[in-house]
Amino acid sequence: MHQKEIVFTGKKLDDAKKALIMLHGRGASAEDILRLKPHLRLDEFAVLAPQATNHTWYPYSFLVPRKQNEPWLSSAIDLITELVHDINNAGIIKENIYFLGFSQGACLALEYIARHATKWGGAVAFTGGLIGDKVFTDTYTGDFQGTPIFIGTSNPDPHVPVERVNETTLLLKKMNASVTEKVYQNMGHTINEDEIELANKLVFSGKDI
Repeated sequence: MHQKEIVFTGKKLDDAKKALIMLHGRGASAEDILRLKPHLRLDEFAVLAPQATNHTWYPYSFLVPRKQNEPWLSSAIDLITELVHDINNAGIIKENIYFLGFSQGACLALEYIARHATKWGGAVAFTGGLIGDKVFTDTYTGDFQGTPIFIGTSNPDPHVPVERVNETTLLLKKMNASVTEKVYQNMGHTINEDEIELANKLVFSGKDI
């Protein structure tokens, strides 16, 4: 099960009005995902990057039946829930809480917000989709109330089929999220400058879209 090991940067929680939870990919670390911070408009944010135990949030592909990734998947969801509570207790409301992830971390971020749909500050998923051997629409309830979400991905991608990204976008839109999806041809499993610019413009700008 995941231990609560968090790397903090940016403003202190007690001094910040906004908070961002950053989720790293498989085999990576909290420090790895934090390398994106200088490229994002996060001057007013407290930034929290949890470290997955053994550097992976769940053991198998996000496309296998969910039970195969338990209990690690539920433990990861519970850890994010605990972080959200910590942020709330510091006086930051959910409308000012943001999420960002890459690859496995992007899948986890999307899965968390879809299971806890409300008016969040926003979310950025660099190459990810909802978790499971199919999209279980009955799992997800709530209303995003226009929460801005950016999803960027490659076609093809060695780990994340573009079809799952499309399905994810469709479901999030049905839940009243303001989703921008962009597919880059043959980008590879990485993050490009255009994605960074769109994340800043659509999610971290502080403006409604």
